Amino acid sequence: MIRAWGERIRRADPRWRDLGLTLLVQVATTIPFVVPRDPLDSPATWPAYALTTLGNLPLVWRRRAPVAAIFGMVAAGSVYTLALDGPGQPLPYAPLIGVYTMALLCPVRVRIAMGVTLGGLVLASVALNTGTARELLFALFVFAAAYALGRLQHTRQAYTAAVEARAAELERANRIEAEQAAARERARIAREMHDVLSHAVSIMIVQAEAGPVAVRRAPERAEAAFEAIAETGRDAMAQLRTMLGVLRTDGAARAAPRGPQPGVEELAGLLERVRGSGLEVSYERTGAVRGLPAALEATVHRVVQEALTNVVKHAGAARVAVRLEYGARELTVTVTDDGRGPGSVGRGSGAASGGHGLIGIRERAAAHGGTAVAGPGPGGAGFVVRVVLVTSPLEVGS
Repeated sequence: MIRAWGERIRRADPRWRDLGLTLLVQVATTIPFVVPRDPLDSPATWPAYALTTLGNLPLVWRRRAPVAAIFGMVAAGSVYTLALDGPGQPLPYAPLIGVYTMALLCPVRVRIAMGVTLGGLVLASVALNTGTARELLFALFVFAAAYALGRLQHTRQAYTAAVEARAAELERANRIEAEQAAARERARIAREMHDVLSHAVSIMIVQAEAGPVAVRRAPERAEAAFEAIAETGRDAMAQLRTMLGVLRTDGAARAAPRGPQPGVEELAGLLERVRGSGLEVSYERTGAVRGLPAALEATVHRVVQEALTNVVKHAGAARVAVRLEYGARELTVTVTDDGRGPGSVGRGSGAASGGHGLIGIRERAAAHGGTAVAGPGPGGAGFVVRVVLVTSPLEVGS
């Protein structure tokens, strides 16, 4: 409850807070006027009370003009001391708050000038009152304490502002990092969906186009063509269902089966489906064949899949060779066809067909610290896609 009220006061308009503080000081300075008094003490008169109130009013604009507010309080207090003989105050509440505000808000030159001025005024006031060292030390102590509290509050506010600025900067950095991570994830999902759909649809189109011819010329092959279309479609749906299940956040996502990403071992099934489209496909692995991290195996699979999709869609090739060469720290994936070469539609830069295929291959290679190049095959015939993937980082000092 108290904390809630404190937070509400802290967030209030400073002008209302200053007005409330002025009223609070007015209540404190009113007490000597209303409590029972010794008949020998100075009388509590309305002029004295009015002048006391006038000395509290500068607190209303203490933030906007702290130096002027202090001089207004001092002027009213001087008139009160010299012209009237009213009830005294236990402490100079308003001037102390004025000194606190000056220490909090004013630059160092103003603070030094005001310190010298107020020191002289304190000496004069003590001399006119009791002239004792006790009163002088007490007055200097309370004003020095008010000044010290003002400087401490200034330091605290500066520290709080620095912490809040740092927190805001970290929040902005985290937001930017989250946005970048989301963008990377969207790009990754787009690549996955492109690879899955592009490959499946390309195979299905080739098989569908060959189906009517097979029905007329070799009916026994038509059934195989249609079965290949169905198998490719089922495989594509299964992979898409897995990817979409990852994106969902409801109970269906938790219930959806999770399977590993296709890897090197699944290349045999991929090549078999491509053979079903009529291509002659060869496959070999050389070097020290070994297991790879799951993410790297998925990249190898997708690279080969996209390269074969380009062959099926654009090359008009009869044969394609897939080669995996395992090195000490690298894996080289090469897909070579005997088709029309980079001059055919959708080959080369890939711009003619939207450019996503080869761009996706390069992005996948770069994600594993590798490179990807594509261009004419040996002797300028056909087309070659060669991707080098880093399988293990270089050791320091090697």
